[in-house]
Amino acid sequence: MTRYLTPALCAALLLSGCSHKPEAPAELPAAPAQWRHAQNGEAVTDTWWRSFASAELDALIDQALRNNQDLAAAAARLRQAEASSRAAGAPLQPRLDGNLGASREGRLGGNGETAGNRYSGGLAASYEVDLWGRLAADYDAAQAELTASRFDRDALRLSLTATLVEAWLRQVTLDERLRLADLNLNNAERVLSTVQARANAGATTPLELAQQRGLVAEQRRSREELRQQADDVRSHLAVLLGQGEPAATSSASLAALQAPSLGAGLPSELLLRRPDLARAEAQLSAADANLRAARAALLPRLNLSAGANGSAGGLNRVFANPLYSLAAALTAPIFDGGALAAERDRSDARREELLANYRQRIIEAFADVQVALNAGTGVEAQWRAQQEVQAQAERALQLAERRYQAGADDLLNLLDAQRTLYAAEDQSALLRLARLQSGVALARALGGGWSAAPAR
Repeated sequence: MTRYLTPALCAALLLSGCSHKPEAPAELPAAPAQWRHAQNGEAVTDTWWRSFASAELDALIDQALRNNQDLAAAAARLRQAEASSRAAGAPLQPRLDGNLGASREGRLGGNGETAGNRYSGGLAASYEVDLWGRLAADYDAAQAELTASRFDRDALRLSLTATLVEAWLRQVTLDERLRLADLNLNNAERVLSTVQARANAGATTPLELAQQRGLVAEQRRSREELRQQADDVRSHLAVLLGQGEPAATSSASLAALQAPSLGAGLPSELLLRRPDLARAEAQLSAADANLRAARAALLPRLNLSAGANGSAGGLNRVFANPLYSLAAALTAPIFDGGALAAERDRSDARREELLANYRQRIIEAFADVQVALNAGTGVEAQWRAQQEVQAQAERALQLAERRYQAGADDLLNLLDAQRTLYAAEDQSALLRLARLQSGVALARALGGGWSAAPAR
């Protein structure tokens, strides 16, 4: 048997030089030369939401960071990864086991010469020499997974804060739209009173009265739709805040909020500023280590062991005259039906998958920043134009109402003027929201002031 085993072990040793090859550096997508529509502004910090200058928002963020259950689950996953990392490093150290036993023997019938107690004990030490770096690769993979878990928690924290800010801004905007809807409803009811008075005097037709009543009903329907949306947003906020009751009504004013003025920085710096990209890179590093471990598993293993055992009739003499043993064993896989090779191929394919994912995340990150910058510039231009739209709509309604009261115009023009102003006011509120949301999107796309510094 030896003459067959020795050549097999030698062949395995020779193959190791071919199977353990360093991975080529990954080629990553090139960064854009510069951002389009970039503006000068402050650098993003990890408390970027304080730029809104709202104590209410600051308190909500603090509550969410304490109570959000998704964030709590991410923290638990991080502790799991820390434990897995410690477990993966244990095989790199020797292992020592001990045993202690006691027995009593006696012959049935009471022959005292054969009766007595017997005690035994022993120590056994074992150690695998990491010839090809398999154990070290397993530990490196666990360390990379730990790093990925930490970055995953950070990415979730950024997503939570950005999502919460966006939801809160929607709540504030809906409150403003509800206020405008109430004002518009009051105005429509006031015009209806005028139309009703003219109808009573025979100065208008039943058709005009029905049209104005229809407009009032439409305003009431719109108000109730907005009220439902506001209730839904409060329920969504409650989920983010980790509470069962819907969030309280906001006291913030939409007009008083200012979008953060943020500088985008250099495109080449983005890879170091986003926790999701750092997580993808750490997962790729774990895949590299797993591939090294899978390749090393095809090679021989060297195990060293030592032991000491003793036995005696008294417990205090168990190790008085112990027996020791020393052993070394070299084992190598010869035939396993291709299981180890399949695991190597699976690890190789997994690495290719994660590399493709990493490249895709980088491309998407560049696009996220550019889309946010585009939105900031485009919405700002729309906002300036909308101010003129609303101003002219207000003037048109005033003129139409005066002409109608004077009998110089029919109700149709007044109805059109009312609808135009209502739509302009609502659109102005939505554009205010879009301006604020573009700042949130840019802060999120730039990583929210994140850095890869070790967690405190």
